Amino acid sequence: MAKGKAKKKESDPVRGKSRPASGSIFERLEAWFGANNRKLFRITCIVTLLLSILHFNARISEGGDDSTYIYHGYKYAQDFFNHFFTFNAPLYPMFLALPIKLFGINLVVLKLISVIFYFFSVWFFYKAFERRVPYLVLYPVIFFLALNSYMHYFASQTYNEAFYLFLQSLFFYYFFRLWDKVKDKNDFQIRENWKLWTATGLLALALSLTKNLAVMVFPVVLLFFLLQKQWKTAITAAVVTLGIRGLFEVLKRVVWGDIAQLSSQGNILLLKDPYIESKGKEDLMGFVNRFLLNSEIYLSKRFFQIIGFMPETSTKIFGFLTIFIIVLIVIGLISIIRNKNKYLLFAWIFTGALTFVTFVALQIRWDQPRLILVHMPVIFLVIYFAFYMLFTRLRSGYWVYLLITGSISASVLISSGRKAAANVPVLAKNASGDIYYGFTPDWVNFLKISRWCADSLPENSVVVSRKSSMSFIYGKGKEFFPVNKVIFYDPATKQANPDSALAYFRENKVTHVIVASLRLDPRKKTQNVINTIHNVVQPIIKKYPERLKLVHQEGDMNSEPAFLYEIKTD
Repeated sequence: MAKGKAKKKESDPVRGKSRPASGSIFERLEAWFGANNRKLFRITCIVTLLLSILHFNARISEGGDDSTYIYHGYKYAQDFFNHFFTFNAPLYPMFLALPIKLFGINLVVLKLISVIFYFFSVWFFYKAFERRVPYLVLYPVIFFLALNSYMHYFASQTYNEAFYLFLQSLFFYYFFRLWDKVKDKNDFQIRENWKLWTATGLLALALSLTKNLAVMVFPVVLLFFLLQKQWKTAITAAVVTLGIRGLFEVLKRVVWGDIAQLSSQGNILLLKDPYIESKGKEDLMGFVNRFLLNSEIYLSKRFFQIIGFMPETSTKIFGFLTIFIIVLIVIGLISIIRNKNKYLLFAWIFTGALTFVTFVALQIRWDQPRLILVHMPVIFLVIYFAFYMLFTRLRSGYWVYLLITGSISASVLISSGRKAAANVPVLAKNASGDIYYGFTPDWVNFLKISRWCADSLPENSVVVSRKSSMSFIYGKGKEFFPVNKVIFYDPATKQANPDSALAYFRENKVTHVIVASLRLDPRKKTQNVINTIHNVVQPIIKKYPERLKLVHQEGDMNSEPAFLYEIKTD
């Protein structure tokens, strides 16, 4: 044997570069996960389903968006070609039309379908990244998806998060298969790989029709191929993805015509205050401020609440935690580039672009965990990959890596177990027929008075509701008239102009209005309530007291009551 012969090396397709054929603990652990991955993944799938059942929520959410999706799903089911959901992306309510057509507005059925979507989102996320990132990176993320209580909460809601996560995982799965076919070539390959191109284009369309901001998927795909200097492939990607999106726009115009163009969420996102148009539209510095504050809200408070490191009730934000997460994400990108992992590079660009536009576009007051939740699987992949590549270079680095990933997994598991234990008695009550159990008294009274309206008012009555889609569901499908912001807002009084409000009600044939005591802080009863309807009704009562008559009340004055007033507009 020649003196000084180089040590034999073996290929590492995951890291994209060669490595010494050594027997480090990292490599032995990686080999063990590889040898047992099918068994481990089956166990993880079982745990995912079990926790989905233990966290199952048979009630509608107080947020309102989930009931809005159901309402518009019902409208599609009634007359698909004469209804179009214009406020948000329309695909999810379009899908809901099918089970609603088959089973009616059955919350349990709709929520079980959402659970199924979440289960397969975990399945395809694993399949998308299996053998493309180290198992020691992938499995901690799969554990996060299987165990996290926030994930399971939205899995059993009719928000579109579970549906979106499923489409996102499926998109990664097919895009990576496409990349495997085209990565070593730079030519037009639609004929050879037309099935994969079509699947990628259709899934890109589906993502953009599930969340408006996911329209970024189109430039992301194009940018990725351009960064790889795949000029002809980039042209193919543009033709296929934008062509499919264009075909949908033509179809939308032909089938739904003008009703698909009435309004959009984009108009609201431009406003400084989504509920007070008179404050005007946001300027450049306003959007910069949105980005900075949303970054702090979601990368410090919400991020650490989701992994159980911060109480859910906390309202504090920490700039240093935001910077810490951003630094980790940037280090992750550097590690991805150095190790030439194109799969993670695409996932980083995809998630980075969507997170960026989320922080820029969405108003600060919409502080909700679900807005960052859908991006966290890839964020964790990137961060764990950075840690993995760093600590493999240290003698005892595996202990540090296992401590970090193990601590996060343990925190998520503890938080999930605590919430599941609290949810099971509530679920048992709901399953036994108590549909209001689990709501706070303010919501119980609001939902009961909505049902009373359906049972006791004339069929042609028109009732104003602050949460009209929730009233619709608990009111047995009765239509309610939505008032979600102070109409005819007077900046001087911060209330409605009474004459304009009465004229508006007269024009829309409004006969009744629900005035409820919905908590501003859902955790406790205070004098602060969602006062949108109050600020419309109070100036009318003050100027025209004879125009409103109390018809019904749910709850006494000590239990956050809801009132139904008959309103005389003539």
